[in-house]
Amino acid sequence: MSLTTTAQRSLSVLARNPSVAINATRASYVLLTRGLHIVPDRRSNALVARPRREIPAGTRNFVTVIDQGYEAWRLTLGKNPVKLSPGLRIAVPVVHSVLKLDMRESSISIPNLPAYTSDNVPVVCSGSLFYKVVDSYKACFGVSNVHDNVKNTGTSAVRSVIGHFTYDQVIGDRNELNKRLNEVIGKSIMNWGVECTRFEIQNFHPANREVERQLELQMEAERNRRKQILDTQAHINVAEGQKQRVILESEGLLQAKSNEADASYKTVVREAEARQQQTLMEATALAKQVDEVAQSLAADKNNVTAEEKQRAMNALIEIRRLEQLKAIAKSQSNSTYFFGDKSALGIGSSEAFGVDYAQHVKAGIEKKRPTSGGPEAAANSL
Repeated sequence: MSLTTTAQRSLSVLARNPSVAINATRASYVLLTRGLHIVPDRRSNALVARPRREIPAGTRNFVTVIDQGYEAWRLTLGKNPVKLSPGLRIAVPVVHSVLKLDMRESSISIPNLPAYTSDNVPVVCSGSLFYKVVDSYKACFGVSNVHDNVKNTGTSAVRSVIGHFTYDQVIGDRNELNKRLNEVIGKSIMNWGVECTRFEIQNFHPANREVERQLELQMEAERNRRKQILDTQAHINVAEGQKQRVILESEGLLQAKSNEADASYKTVVREAEARQQQTLMEATALAKQVDEVAQSLAADKNNVTAEEKQRAMNALIEIRRLEQLKAIAKSQSNSTYFFGDKSALGIGSSEAFGVDYAQHVKAGIEKKRPTSGGPEAAANSL
């Protein structure tokens, strides 16, 4: 009896008794995890556990193990795919073929990839592409070799994306480059049931020493240019500050002058208003005095005539002149006043004294004095 016939009989026995089949399957899985495997025994025509060893090529096996983290598809005569979850599964040789896929996150190393930046700088970069199979059916039947195709897609995407960045941008912000690579690669491999989790640039440097030296000179020139720009901007800021200072000072001076002019104007106006008010009050007081004096001098208190008001006015003027003469008499100054009769002073019949007119006459006499002759001549002329 052949080995295949013995195995088929053993499997048929397991199939006729479901409980035995389940227990045998579980026991077989435990044995496989311990380094043993089930093989048919030619003497007893039963399945026995023996140490697991490498199965030579071409050896037929009726069971297959799907490890945790993997998914498999079993094809029957090349069609009708059936999904196999982790565990011990039956796969009849010749009839069944099994395709296994690793569902865990994996990485592909892309070393020493030459590329050109947008400013035509030859560089060499290396990185790691991390991906994960999310749809095992598309990964098995939508693409021939998912691992190689993902690697080829990542290689071409790196060259393409680096061409959109300048050398300084790649050096200054690699996160943006990694983000762009993740988007481009993810869109390309999405139809294969594969998700690009991230892409990390590990190494990035110029292609040769000559290019590196030119970049160093370029960076030094750029630093000098920025320094000159900053120095020029500093001078501009200083000049702008001085300009603003002068403008503010002139505006302050203008405002001060304007405030002084306004203050002077308001002072003059207030003084004029005060004098006007004083004059009005004095005139009102004088008119009241004239009325009271005229009423006291009138024979009829209720009927005061114009003549009586004129007499009252003359009396008040006379009183005022007497007060002036009293003030002159009490004065300690060395001024000399001349008083004469009314005709000599040019005073009318209604005026007792003409002090202002006397002063005018005195000034005229002093102007007509002779310049020679000394004090005696001047006294004789008087």
